[in-house]
Amino acid sequence: MIANTKQQAVLNAIEENKNLEGPLLPILHRIQNDLGHIPSEHVGDIANALNLSRAEVHGVITFYHSFKSEAHGKHIIEVCRAESCQAKGGRAIEAAVKAKLGIDYEQTTSDGAITLEPVYCLGNCACSPAIKIDTQIYGRVTEESLSDLIDSIKAGQH
Repeated sequence: MIANTKQQAVLNAIEENKNLEGPLLPILHRIQNDLGHIPSEHVGDIANALNLSRAEVHGVITFYHSFKSEAHGKHIIEVCRAESCQAKGGRAIEAAVKAKLGIDYEQTTSDGAITLEPVYCLGNCACSPAIKIDTQIYGRVTEESLSDLIDSIKAGQH
């Protein structure tokens, strides 16, 4: 997406939400929904429109896990790192996904297909270890089933 289109999306989000009480979160959510991330080069635009400092806006963006400062891959794999998943083999799943993708957490594969994210509970503790691919949660994940899921993404079947 070209810079002008990004800037227009940011300006639209500001214009549509600036008169709300507590407009920052609605603005950030709208930008995140429209662009998939909140471009750091437009944090100043948001701050200026709301009479906030860049640091205040940046602080909110980095505090909430759902806000992203950089564009992510077409698919997002989240690996649960909570206690239940760790007790049921989550560390092996974590190592396997990193090895298979050749990336670490908060990185995207070179082809832009997959971003890997840590998450601290998917609410699927009874079926640990768990991962989430885009909006689908998978439980009782094994290294083999994980490999199959990643292969299906790469083949365009997910």
